[in-house]
Amino acid sequence: MASISLRSVQKAYGDHAAVIRDVDLEIGEHEFCVFLGPSGCGKSTLLRMIAGLEDITDGDLLIDGKLSNDVPAAQRGVAMVFQSYALFPHMTVYENMAFGLTLAKTPKDVIDRKVREAARVLQLEALLERRPKALSGGQRQRVAIGRAIVRSPGVFLFDEPLSNLDATLRGQTRVEIARLHKQFDKASVVYVTHDQIEAMTLADKIVLLHAGADTAKYGSIAQIGAPLELYHRPKSRFVAGFIGSPRMNFLPARVVSCSAGSVQIALDGTGERLDMLLDGTALQPNQNVTLGIRPEHLEPAAADSGVQQIRRKVSLVERLGEHSYLHLDQPDSTTSHAALIAKAPGDHTPGSGETVAFNVPPALCHLFTEDGFAVPPAIINH
Repeated sequence: MASISLRSVQKAYGDHAAVIRDVDLEIGEHEFCVFLGPSGCGKSTLLRMIAGLEDITDGDLLIDGKLSNDVPAAQRGVAMVFQSYALFPHMTVYENMAFGLTLAKTPKDVIDRKVREAARVLQLEALLERRPKALSGGQRQRVAIGRAIVRSPGVFLFDEPLSNLDATLRGQTRVEIARLHKQFDKASVVYVTHDQIEAMTLADKIVLLHAGADTAKYGSIAQIGAPLELYHRPKSRFVAGFIGSPRMNFLPARVVSCSAGSVQIALDGTGERLDMLLDGTALQPNQNVTLGIRPEHLEPAAADSGVQQIRRKVSLVERLGEHSYLHLDQPDSTTSHAALIAKAPGDHTPGSGETVAFNVPPALCHLFTEDGFAVPPAIINH
């Protein structure tokens, strides 16, 4: 069992700008922590620093309370599962899983017991005498996980372990990893992915790393929290736009009125006015802002539903069975906010060319200032 602490950790290569910037993070015992972000944001580098495969330029790494910056990788009590499986092609499944224990001169009876127990958990018992070339991608990944399990580490590190699998195998292996975590006793898991579905379904805690046009923020933490916290309460437009599929809709607007309990805005291009339950004390009338609303919260409805609405023409319908995604025309298609998507039930879907009223629930609206920060929830006096 082990906890992990990162204190003002930075990583730079030579004279180049840092790729990891001032990371402060606590990962507790038995916690499943996911490093999430687009390619190039530094998540794999951060994982490799914990593993001991990359040096730390500045700051401190503590594993189970012990300073570990200069501790060799083999002595950190961590086990890493790589994206590429990293299996020895000339060895059997049994030999691959036993390799680390054999190097450590573990007694043969202990090796055999641990390998066979891991094989049973991972449903690999019938494959122990096969070589990697005779296995499917999913089976190879399970062997790589088994090789980590037999070492009984305090920390499991996964570096995009599902990215080489097809969609069906990704789903199956994701479930297996979640099930295995429950059997890891007090071991922590740190898992790197760019796939938000993996992050949302596996994580106790998500660490979302910055990326985007502002290169000064690359490698820094955009937000840390439970999956639903990032989904429902994003602290910035970057977080709001990255978490969720399809992504959150963004519409340019200006502030009409604002108070501690509510904000009213007018949408650019249409002048439609919308109220939202947000703390507007830091805003000013006529200030430029961006409305954020998720597709599932933009509901097709009767014109007299009693909820504030916007009206848009449906330009395209994606029918997925249980539900459909409606692509809506925007009055001002020259803006960068042109794409607008709503989610509708699959059996009651408007057709292309129809003009439809959509509910915009005040409690489900998000608002972002020009610098990208989210306007906080309303202050409610009891």
